[in-house]
Order: sequence, then structure tokens, then C-alpha cells
Amino acid sequence: MAISAAEFSERRRALLSQCEPNSLCIVAANSLVTRSNDTEYPFRQNSDFWYLTGFNEPEAYLLLSNKGTSDKQAETSYMFVQPTDAFAEVWHGRRLGVEAAKKALQVSHAFDVEEIDEYLADIIDGHQHLYYSFDDRPAVESTISLALAECRNAPKQTKLAPNHVHDIQPLIHGMRLIKSDAEITVMQEAASISCLAHRRAMQFSAPGKFEYHLEAELLHEFAMNGARYPAYGTIVGSGDNACILHYTENCSELHDGDLVLIDAGCELHGYAADITRTFPVNGKFNDTQKTLYQLVLDSQKAALDVLIPGKTISEAMQACVRVIVEGLLELGILSGTLESNIENETWRVFFMHGLGHWLGLDVHDVGIYKINGEDRPLEAGMVMTVEPGLYIPESADVEQKFKGIGIRIEDNIVLTETGHRNLTENAPKEIDDIEALMAK
Repeated sequence: MAISAAEFSERRRALLSQCEPNSLCIVAANSLVTRSNDTEYPFRQNSDFWYLTGFNEPEAYLLLSNKGTSDKQAETSYMFVQPTDAFAEVWHGRRLGVEAAKKALQVSHAFDVEEIDEYLADIIDGHQHLYYSFDDRPAVESTISLALAECRNAPKQTKLAPNHVHDIQPLIHGMRLIKSDAEITVMQEAASISCLAHRRAMQFSAPGKFEYHLEAELLHEFAMNGARYPAYGTIVGSGDNACILHYTENCSELHDGDLVLIDAGCELHGYAADITRTFPVNGKFNDTQKTLYQLVLDSQKAALDVLIPGKTISEAMQACVRVIVEGLLELGILSGTLESNIENETWRVFFMHGLGHWLGLDVHDVGIYKINGEDRPLEAGMVMTVEPGLYIPESADVEQKFKGIGIRIEDNIVLTETGHRNLTENAPKEIDDIEALMAK
């Protein structure tokens, strides 16, 4: 289920309600990006623009105004879009066009995007506050700057420029952090498809195949279930490659006795899934692999026990780290006391990243983690990853049996009023469940 036009419209009203009276908001779509010569990468919409419009074409602008009303949510909306063009559409695909945009996108006015430079100063005129992204691409910043200059330089104040300019991103990103029921439904679907893909890759794995073979199985399962693209570059790292956090070469042969780490998720209706599973190439964990894997799994479970509304990610990380350090001490990989290792962060040699991140329209989604310097308490509707790991490369100064092992276990959870729900529980992570699936 995609997000409804009514929800996009409600989001625009909610954004305006956070703005000052007499405000204008400007949000721009992305442009096509050249891959080589005259070919482009597949188009990916600006996530903020998508969040407010659901419109998936490049070269467009959304403008929202609450000028001339005491109701800050009263919306006058403008969409500037590419016009229909029979010649261009033969080569590059259909466009919604100006005539259809007003009704389809539920906006007050629609114009040709080529007219943005002509009309923008007139629309800005008389607004006291202007909101736009301070981190936008140069062409957008230039368009806005020229329109502001036209207002400021108009003779005898025939145009009035805004007195206050604000970055719009904190407002939109705060909204995006708390997911609606419809968003959670889409994210559950993306997670479920991604779980199927991980299961497929586990069952396909065998010594002699290559990492890119498993990647191909993942992408196939995504597409066959309606998700054409991965949410990020797929990671398939076997053996020592699993100790490279963002390994994407995916070109090595799978060897008998190695583990393989897969970090992969699909994108569906703009929303990302982000799952990591680690499993034996041959379908059976050896004793050392079992010990290290169970340690990571136990640390994840300790973190999950903490992740409820009112708690913080830092508190969950502390619970996770305590389990990791206890295990590494027991195995002789670390030495000293539990508390001294935690305090001195000796464990970071083997677990160098955080516990997780927000998840949504961006795989590393927007939203601040601290408020006034303090850890942000978790709230219902937040979606995040939980992904502890252990990475012991061949170069590590440890017993040989531990070397060349990288393990990460990553789930996607949504915070509920009373706890959390695991969106990715259908991707097996218990040792017995993984081995049973791979034996089929």
C-alpha cells in the first residue's frame, strides 16, 4: 500500500502549522544525475520533497504559503513541474504535466517549471518568513537567491522581501522521525520482502559460488516482489571481507568454513529496509563461529530489552556493550576487568560502530539524536535499526581460530506505545533456525 494523496496533503498542512504566520516554504525535487556521457542513474527523488508530495519526477518545486490568514495551516500551494512534451516523452518517459498536476497532487496552482524564475519573486513578495533547505543543490539556491534579490531591489518597495529566512529541514525532519500508521505499513512490507531475500540468499549459499551470486539472488527477490531497487549498496562479505563495514565489491569466492555477512534491504514506495544476517557458507557453524555469533546475538537481545518509549539508544548501547565485553573477556580476546574495559572502550577495536540509526525514506534517516545535548528519549512511531557486531580481521592480535570473522545482526524495529515490534523477525537469526533453513 502506497501513501495516500490525503496524507501527503495533511503533511503539508502540518508543516505550515509549525511555521510562523505569513510564511512561504520552498522544497525542490532532485535532478537527474549523469552516470556517463548521455546516460543517467535511475532517478531517486529528494526524500523531503517526496514526503510532502509523493511526486516522483525531477525538476519540480513545491511552494506552500499561509499568507493572508490567521490559520497557519491554511494552505495555498504551488507546484512547478515539467510540462508534457511528446518528443521528450518518447525518449525519456511520460510526464504528469501541468494540466494534470493540480488535481493529481491536490495543490492550489500548477505551473511549468521553466516559469519558476518568472513567478517566484512575485510569490515571495509580501511574505515575512521564508523557509527552504540551506543544504540544497546550487541550482536551487541560485533560483531562490535571485528571486530574493529581485524583491529586495525592487524600486520604491514595489516588492517586499521576507525579513526572516529559516532552514526548513529541522521542521520536515522532525515530522519524518515519527512514522504514521501508513508509513509503518509500507515499511513492514519492505521489511518482509527483504526478509524473503535474505532467506533466499541463505538457501543459495554454497562453497565455490561468489559473493555477487548471493547479491543477484537478493536483487531478484526484491524485484519479483515489487521492489525494483535496493535501498543502498548491497554488502555481501565473506571471510575477512566481513570485517570491512561498508564492503561492496562483492567479488570474492565463497570458501568452505567461512561465514558470510549480508547487509541488504529493498526500497519500496521510497521507504527503506536495512537487514544484516551472518551465516556459514556451507550451512553449518563451527564451534568458534557459534560462540562468537551467539555473543553478538545475546548483545542484540540485551539492547532490544531496553528499547521502549522513554529509554534512549545510549542506554541500549550500554546494555549491548556489557554483554560484548563480558564475552570477549571470557574468550581471552580482552583482558582486565569488565568495568575498566567498558570505561576505556577497549571493545571498540572489535565493535567500532554504534548500535543503530533511524530508518525511513533514507536508510540513515533524518532526525536528531540529542536534544539540548541530552540523549533523545525514544517515542512511539520511531523506526530504527539495532545492529551490534564483532569484527576480528586476519590482522588482529588474537588466537588464530578467531581471525577472519565478521558478524553483524541487524533488525528493524518500530517503537510502540508499550515497547517495540520487530519488522524483520522473518529473517532467521537463531543458529538452529539458520542451519535448518540452509539444510532444506
